[in-house]
Amino acid sequence: MGKILLLEDDANLNETVTEFLEEQGHEVVSVYDGHEAQEKLYESKYDLLLLDVNTPGVNGFEVLKEARENDVVAPAIYITSLDSVDDLEKGFESGCDDYIRKPFELKELLIRVETLLKRSFFHEAKELRQIADNITYDIKNNELIVDGEAVNLGNKEARLLKLFMKNEGEVIIHERIYKHLWDFDEEPSDTALRTYIKNLRKIIGKERIVSIKKQGYKFSAQK
Repeated sequence: MGKILLLEDDANLNETVTEFLEEQGHEVVSVYDGHEAQEKLYESKYDLLLLDVNTPGVNGFEVLKEARENDVVAPAIYITSLDSVDDLEKGFESGCDDYIRKPFELKELLIRVETLLKRSFFHEAKELRQIADNITYDIKNNELIVDGEAVNLGNKEARLLKLFMKNEGEVIIHERIYKHLWDFDEEPSDTALRTYIKNLRKIIGKERIVSIKKQGYKFSAQK
């Protein structure tokens, strides 16, 4: 599950894609023109960008090109009716990871979206992220390493840590955490979440995960 920015100026398609992806457990922020997409990109972090190419104001190519120049590392999929090799080349040069041609099946879109979301930290150049002097996170293998040894985390704790690592310094609201940790057929539990937080704090330090009253949690690694 991930937080997705959708840029699509066709109102019907925008609504259809948004509803479909949200039904699959993803959080979708949808916009209809390139300028609005640029604004949203600098208001929040996203796990994936889903960009129509021919959009009002600023086209999808330019939105992504500028985003990459400003160190936005989220993977991107272009939604396009363009099919020439030159257009394809231009798309990848601007920084996209995949593209899907209109018209498309929603199931195909979901496969492409979730394939990219499964990649760890996407455009990260480094394979290790430092959390503390003796604690690192192996991006490639999704492993927490303490004093040189891998720590076995439960499934929920591992997913929660990955969410924190990808959104360092950002307040993650409870609802987003619930969507990320629990599948659609599971009942979210605030008590269980507090237990997962407690377990992580024991390993990486209480000061790394700060509780924001009535909002959620904020993670900060060692600077």
